Amino acid sequence: MTKFFKTLTAALLATGAICSPIAVAKPMTAEDLATLKRMGSVAVSPDEKWAAFDVTETKSESYERSSALYLLALDKPDEAPVRIADQPEKGEHSPAFAADGRLYYLSDASGSQQLWQTDISATGKRGEPVQASDLKADVAGFKLSPTGGKIALWGDIARDCPTFGCETDGNRAEPGPGTGREYDALFVRHWSSWETPGNYSRIFAFDLKNRKIAGDGAALDGDLVGDSPSKPFGGGEEIAWVPGEEGLFFTLRKADRNEPRSTNLDLYGAKADGTETVNYTDSNEATDTLPAFSSDGEWLAWAAMERPGYESDRLVVKLRQKGSDEDAAIALTEEWDRSVGSIVWTPDDQSLIVTAQDVLDHPAYVINIATGKITRLTDSGNVTATIPLQDGSLLFTMNSLQAPTDLYRRSPDGTITQLTNINGRELAAIDKVDIQRFDFAGAGGDTVWGQIIKPAGATGKLPMAFLVHGGPQGSFGNSWSTRWNPKVMAAQGYAVVTVDFHGSTGYGQEFTDSINQDWGGKPLEDLKLGYEAALKVDGQIDGERSCALGASYGGYMMNWIAGNWPDRFDCIINHAGVFDLRAMALSTEELWFDQWDHGGPWWSRPNAEKWNPVNHVTKWKTPTLFIHGEKDFRIPYTQSLMPFTVTQEMQIPSKLLIFPDENHWILKGKNSVQWHRNVFDWMTRWTAVDEGQANEAE
Repeated sequence: MTKFFKTLTAALLATGAICSPIAVAKPMTAEDLATLKRMGSVAVSPDEKWAAFDVTETKSESYERSSALYLLALDKPDEAPVRIADQPEKGEHSPAFAADGRLYYLSDASGSQQLWQTDISATGKRGEPVQASDLKADVAGFKLSPTGGKIALWGDIARDCPTFGCETDGNRAEPGPGTGREYDALFVRHWSSWETPGNYSRIFAFDLKNRKIAGDGAALDGDLVGDSPSKPFGGGEEIAWVPGEEGLFFTLRKADRNEPRSTNLDLYGAKADGTETVNYTDSNEATDTLPAFSSDGEWLAWAAMERPGYESDRLVVKLRQKGSDEDAAIALTEEWDRSVGSIVWTPDDQSLIVTAQDVLDHPAYVINIATGKITRLTDSGNVTATIPLQDGSLLFTMNSLQAPTDLYRRSPDGTITQLTNINGRELAAIDKVDIQRFDFAGAGGDTVWGQIIKPAGATGKLPMAFLVHGGPQGSFGNSWSTRWNPKVMAAQGYAVVTVDFHGSTGYGQEFTDSINQDWGGKPLEDLKLGYEAALKVDGQIDGERSCALGASYGGYMMNWIAGNWPDRFDCIINHAGVFDLRAMALSTEELWFDQWDHGGPWWSRPNAEKWNPVNHVTKWKTPTLFIHGEKDFRIPYTQSLMPFTVTQEMQIPSKLLIFPDENHWILKGKNSVQWHRNVFDWMTRWTAVDEGQANEAE
């Protein structure tokens, strides 16, 4: 049939009956996933006429990536965004409008990452780019003050450096004369880097004069030692200007000997001249983050956890009135059993827009601060950023299992309009997938949710790809991933099944907490029950041909399944999974995670070996592909070397794929393609129907 359409298209083109080829959709490939455009941050002009955003683009031949700026006319929603990048190969990104309508952004056009700015005309034309900073250190991020008279910049700077960059980086771990690193306290490594004591992410406040930064700026950390924004993933959401520009609030965890065990991020307020820094959440030893001021400066909103040492505790919205004490703060969402992921004030200061995980989706909500009433604003999908507008509408970015992030607008009457379609042409050429949600009675009779994702219109029996999410406090929900993407896996001819087992997010804090010291208990029971439930829901799934796949905690579960459910799967794919809990406890970097989930340091755990996969290797038999990044310091790559050694010694078919330039995640384009090719080949090798079986089936 495909050959017929290609022949017909060629004939019509030859006769001039059509002027462009007929688009014939095809299954999604690893190359598609690596090269689809990726929308980044979004900003709206003060007059709310323009939205600016950055898009990361990937070349299909070399997989080289660059980011460019785009401009969208909000009063002309039918018009396509206009690319306004001056030098996209120089990585223009992170746009933000000043109060005067100038567009500021970051670029490395000068050879280092610096602040730039440009005019946007009434017709949307970009003016001449002007470099607005020329500092010794790279600018990692910035936040403009409400009136545009000041700006906060942050970057990695020596702690004893009084300006934004000095001749040395302050790293005390490499004193020389050799190449050795020297440490006398933890952290030693964090996420993907060796730590550099003496060098931290620091915030400096500058005046803006003639649309450029002026002077040396003022460091806002006072006597504090630590990273702000927090590492490795903190950003501008952890920083907020006080209306009136007299100061700034920021999130910081102290970098002391307790840091690897501490989730005590606090909110600090600092004067813009750096003369005073105060801890505003000193009494809470758990996380405080996401500061956001009402436009009149009367209220500070933020998100707070209750339990120290627990990074997946519920984030509750708190409100504190100007001039009040810390103990007078209002826990606005105390009775709402969801954990907020972002906080933004509406222009009238009467409500907050927040996001939160909820049963496979991550929607936006509005909270009335007077009544505490919470109303859901979006339906299915993963909302990532929100910008409330003066007319009561809401701009937001959203993705789903079907498509990457785009920009949307929700009108005051609830109508939602998609404003961008940055991958429209590419997605039109890719087959859609069918998605079905299902629920079942899991461990203890609790309701557990899952999804089935398979090629649209597929015929015949489909082997199962059984995906187990990481975290473990996470969700395999209705969202797009550039790494673990159910759509591209289903496109290879599989029914992808996901289960949000006990410990997942979006089902209330008790459900999330239930995995504590029970890694191999209720979650495995849920997965077994979910497997059978999926077969009952969809008779097209071939339950006798299946491959299990997982990363991080999901990789732990692959090792656990290998020894505790060894007869179920034809193959296993294990990315960065925990194999030996003892080695993990003594080599990972963020100790708070490992110690909370398992009951303290290794030597004090009452049942340390109970859920350790290494104790069950004599029951292993399933062919397994192990994958790891050499720069993974969360779960060091030896956690894949060890089980690979086991399978090789036991003559179980196995393969090891190591990426020397990747961390816990596979991020680079070429590496992503190689990762997927290995994964797909392994799945096909062990789940394909041989010719004899196919003839019998017919």
